[in-house]
Amino acid sequence: MSFPLFDAPLREPSQFVGFAGNAIDSRSEKRPDDCVQLALADARARLLLVRDGRLYLKLRDGVFDPWHGLAEAEALGAEPARAVLLGFDRAGPVLAATAGLEPEALPDGSKAIDHRSIYTQGLLDAAALGALAQAAALLSWNASHRFCSRCGAESEMRAGGFRRHCPACGADHFPRTDPVAIMLTVTRDKCLLGRSPHFAPGMYSALAGFIEPGETIENAVRRETFEEAGIRLGRVVYHASQPWPFPYSLMIGCFGEPLGEEIQPDLSELEDCRWFRRDEVRLMLARTHPDGLVTPPAGAIAHHLIRAWVESGDQG
Repeated sequence: MSFPLFDAPLREPSQFVGFAGNAIDSRSEKRPDDCVQLALADARARLLLVRDGRLYLKLRDGVFDPWHGLAEAEALGAEPARAVLLGFDRAGPVLAATAGLEPEALPDGSKAIDHRSIYTQGLLDAAALGALAQAAALLSWNASHRFCSRCGAESEMRAGGFRRHCPACGADHFPRTDPVAIMLTVTRDKCLLGRSPHFAPGMYSALAGFIEPGETIENAVRRETFEEAGIRLGRVVYHASQPWPFPYSLMIGCFGEPLGEEIQPDLSELEDCRWFRRDEVRLMLARTHPDGLVTPPAGAIAHHLIRAWVESGDQG
C-alpha cells in the first residue's frame, strides 16, 4: 500500500504559482514591541512601499527594483515608524510601509504599478513577489482592523504588525487569511471552465468561492461547484495553494470528479460555463485557440490546475 506523502514530488505544485516565493523569516513568535524601531536602526533595512493596491518601484536601466532604503522611503512620503516588519532575509531586516506620495507625484525613475500587473508581467523575481504578497496582506489587515472587534476602541499595532492590542479591554487580535476554494471539475477527457463578466476578453477559468465557517475544504469545493454550475461532485483532491493579496486570501486549489455532466449555471455569477475537451484547452493554454479563448496567466493557480490536468493526459 502506497502512502501519499512518500509518493509526492520533492517540490510541491504550490512552489510554482505566483506570490509563493517568499523567503523571509518572519520570526512572528519572537518579536518585541519595539522590533520595528530596532529593524530601522539597522543600516541594512529595506522597505517595500505600497499604496492603494500599487507597489512603488524604482526603474534602473530597464530593471524594476522594489526595495527602498530608509531615506528613499521617507522621500516618497512613507512614515517608517508606522511600517510593519515582514521579517529578515540574508540581506537584513525587511519592512513594508504605506507610501505618502500619490502615484502622479512620483519623481522620474519611480513608478507605481498595481499588484496584479506586477505578477502577470513578471516584473519581479519570485522572492520579491512573495514578499509583496506578505506586505500587501499585512498592511491591508492592519489598516482595516484599527478598532477592536470586541469593544470598538482603537487598537494599537504590536509585534511589528503581527498583532493588534486593545488598550481598553485587553483583547489581542491577529492577522487573518481568508480561505478560498478554487476547483477544476474534470473527467478523463474534459474539464469544466467558467467565465465571469469581469474577466479579460476570451478568458475562461476554474470556479472559485470562499470557504464558509464549519466547512471542510472538500465540502466547500462541492458546494461552490453545485451553486455555480449545478453539478454534484464525488471525489475531491487537493493540488496546490497560492497566497493571494487581494486583500489577504489563500487560494486552495483542488480537483473534483463530477457525478453528472448536465450544467445548470448560475448566470447571476457567471457569464458562461461549459465543458472543454483536452485538445481545446491545450490551445487555450498556448494562446492559439481559433476563437481567441484563453486560460488565466501562468502565475495564477487556476492556470496550474488546468495545465496539470492537460498534461496528465499526455502521461496516460
